Amino acid sequence: MENPQDIFSSNGGCLSDTVTEKYLVESKESVSHVQLACSMQDCAFPLDGTELCIWNTKSPSHQLLILRGHHQPITAMAFGNKVNPLLICSASLDYVIMWNLDECREKVLQAYPLLSLFINAESRQLVTGCADGQLWIFSLMDEHHYRRVARVDLRKKTETFSMRRLKSGLCSRPEESQLPSTSVLGKGEQVEVTFPVLRLAPCDLSLIPNSACGCLSSENTQCMWIGSSVGLFIFNLANLEVEAALYYRDFQSLSIPLAGSCALRNRTADHKTLCLLASLFGRKIAVLEINLAALVRAQQCPGLRQSLSVPASSCVLPTSPLYLGVAKEKSTKAASGRRCAARNVMKDQRLVFHSKVKSSGYASAPHVTMFSPKTNIKSEGKGSSRRRSSCAREPYPVECAVPTKPGPQVAAAPTCTRVCCLQYSGDGQWLACGLSNHLSLVFGASLTGTPAVFSGHDGAVNTVCWSQDRRWLLSAAQDGTLRVWSARGAELALLLGRDMFSKPIQSAQFYYIDAFILLSSGPEFQLLKYHIDSCKDEMKRYKQKSKSKMICRLSMTGAVDMTSLSAVNDFYSHIVLTAGRNRTVEVFDLNAGCSAAVIAEAHSRPVHQICQNKGSSFTTQQPQAYNLFLTTAIGDGMRLWDLRTLRCERHFEGHPSRGYPCGIAFSPCGRFAACGAEDRHAYVYEMGSSTFSHRLAGHTDTVTAVAFNPSMPQLATATLDGKLQLFLAE
Repeated sequence: MENPQDIFSSNGGCLSDTVTEKYLVESKESVSHVQLACSMQDCAFPLDGTELCIWNTKSPSHQLLILRGHHQPITAMAFGNKVNPLLICSASLDYVIMWNLDECREKVLQAYPLLSLFINAESRQLVTGCADGQLWIFSLMDEHHYRRVARVDLRKKTETFSMRRLKSGLCSRPEESQLPSTSVLGKGEQVEVTFPVLRLAPCDLSLIPNSACGCLSSENTQCMWIGSSVGLFIFNLANLEVEAALYYRDFQSLSIPLAGSCALRNRTADHKTLCLLASLFGRKIAVLEINLAALVRAQQCPGLRQSLSVPASSCVLPTSPLYLGVAKEKSTKAASGRRCAARNVMKDQRLVFHSKVKSSGYASAPHVTMFSPKTNIKSEGKGSSRRRSSCAREPYPVECAVPTKPGPQVAAAPTCTRVCCLQYSGDGQWLACGLSNHLSLVFGASLTGTPAVFSGHDGAVNTVCWSQDRRWLLSAAQDGTLRVWSARGAELALLLGRDMFSKPIQSAQFYYIDAFILLSSGPEFQLLKYHIDSCKDEMKRYKQKSKSKMICRLSMTGAVDMTSLSAVNDFYSHIVLTAGRNRTVEVFDLNAGCSAAVIAEAHSRPVHQICQNKGSSFTTQQPQAYNLFLTTAIGDGMRLWDLRTLRCERHFEGHPSRGYPCGIAFSPCGRFAACGAEDRHAYVYEMGSSTFSHRLAGHTDTVTAVAFNPSMPQLATATLDGKLQLFLAE
């Protein structure tokens, strides 16, 4: 900001009584084609090309405001509609800048070079389209301060869209073209590959019936038209994906294969869209009428052969591997019950006489106690009330605030040791973490006191998991072993050695309310039935009586290595979610014992974690909410999926994660998702927003893992240097 005095001259209004020239300024650059702006009390114009000059009519002649921020000549400017605060927007080839004149605070929205603008009033987002095919999306909410939500490469998005349709076997385009690559273009027409964004316009899917939308729901989907030189695209602002594509060259009846300009308008009368096109090289102008319902219906992926649901909606089939495991468990329990009953039966034994035989008491009078008074009523009452108070926990507040208040911070190890994973117990009283120094630790929920140490692995512990009854703790490490520990005594109860698995275990957990152990190794996952012998025989404690048996194993399509695995253990569910190195997510139905669906191109890189909305025993959610799950990949943010439609419903990419696989977590209420980041912060997103709501500071290194407490609004984070941090609700 400057207050120049020597470049302005006042003529004192002496030209005539009709017209008065108040001020005169000479600019070094021509402003003949620049859009100027005036408000009730201010005038705005560019000065010397890159400087924005504001003159107030009520200010003295020498008090001018010059704002600097552009590096290219300013081409347009406009004042806002409100007086308080008074805003002005200036645009150039490098920036679009929003200035608050009252506070003189600039907000820079980078978009180069800018060709089109679109404001979504419902989601309060600003979308800019550039000549290089980039879409920049910014949040216009007051508390977000014009934060950038996402940056989208239109060409890459169209390639991903075409690849998904190709892998799903959907070939419904009128002509033969499939992929929007350079092969579609002729020689000397490489400019098309950049997909310049010529026009952005609203696309109202509520105008067409839901039956025509297929899996694309018009109720919670906000879309817009993108007009480019090679075609028209329907873009979803929630999941940042292309929903439909219309290429001009695919229709031989169209006269314009390459557009230089376009305009779009929805017609509510017949649910069609009008498109006005101007040829890029010729002089033709054409008007197109687009049947929106037919376009969306033809390009949506086919529905599932069967409806999938995380909560079990049917009984276990006799041919299911789950049925075999449960049936064997019941038969084993019955046999063990019979053995215990047989042991309790009195058997005839030899009579043994000792040197001293105690009197049988036959000579004394019989002493029979019919009733005994309760002498410890008070102590019993105190004990029972103590037990009741420890078990009776308050329900999780559904409308609670995000835990953002920094709490205790502890070091998990004396030296800088990476924390690989975190998980709370089902009652929220214990927090388990796996470390890279081969140890597993269990802290109290408040991170106070000395943690319990579980040692025995020879590699970094990449997975820890609590059983549903909280008696056992499972850990898997890079040494290729899986161990089940007694949570109370930190003693080893079950060991599965590396000779059982061809490759290291990537993921492991309890499954089907602790009836099975589910683990992934290489291209397959295994369903194991296990038995833990809790009987303590001091004479034979060196013998391991606990055992396990493989029930079934299933491999991913294409036999690619699995990178993540997830299933629900708190209630009965037949669904297992897996992710592979080929960037796919595959759904298995263990009731049928086979693969049920494949999501191709789920991320631009392999998924390193799948996180399901498992809820909590302290709160309740709608049954359909348990069908939501999150996936994350390095450099591609988080995606929210719906199992019923196998569609990505929302994309979160406001947190930096470009080189390290940071962890994610669902809140027990299902309203928030948390993730780690490389900028030493943890991020919290609301499910209904594409940008983060809170950015939690206080960490000393990359946040590697996050976990929500299932019983109270509390968030635990772990860092690359071995620190654990708690965040509490205000």
